[in-house]
Amino acid sequence: MPFAHRFKNPNIDLILEKEIESLMLKHKEGIVIRLHVLGDFYSVEYVKFWEEMLLKHPKLCLFGYTARGSLDPIGEAIMFLNMKLSERCVIRQSRNFAHNESNNWSYAAEESFEGASFDCPEQTDKIKDCASCGLCWTTKKTVRFLSH
Repeated sequence: MPFAHRFKNPNIDLILEKEIESLMLKHKEGIVIRLHVLGDFYSVEYVKFWEEMLLKHPKLCLFGYTARGSLDPIGEAIMFLNMKLSERCVIRQSRNFAHNESNNWSYAAEESFEGASFDCPEQTDKIKDCASCGLCWTTKKTVRFLSH
């Protein structure tokens, strides 16, 4: 990701909230935000921030990936957010695991993963773009990426 950069601002939550409000006014049909092209959830409070945004804006949707696990308090908060607002929030755990019904995570695996999964249709040129697909939203099955 040669053009990606990190934001280091103690007021990032306030900035994000204002930008979300502006986008929601502009796009009455709603918006989808892909979280964390770089980085991850950094605190339970930050997970709560996204929960507040989802509750405040019924037409806001989130998706993304995390390296946090269920034993981590931040990972646990993410898992509960996924469960609480599952129609509008899908954060997949970046792990080479196949989904099983005994846990509440959906996984995103690397190309080398050989378990039960499907290849990302966008990365295999089966569809035009992510917005034309939605499998990450509609299935718990592990998605395997050519680059992740």
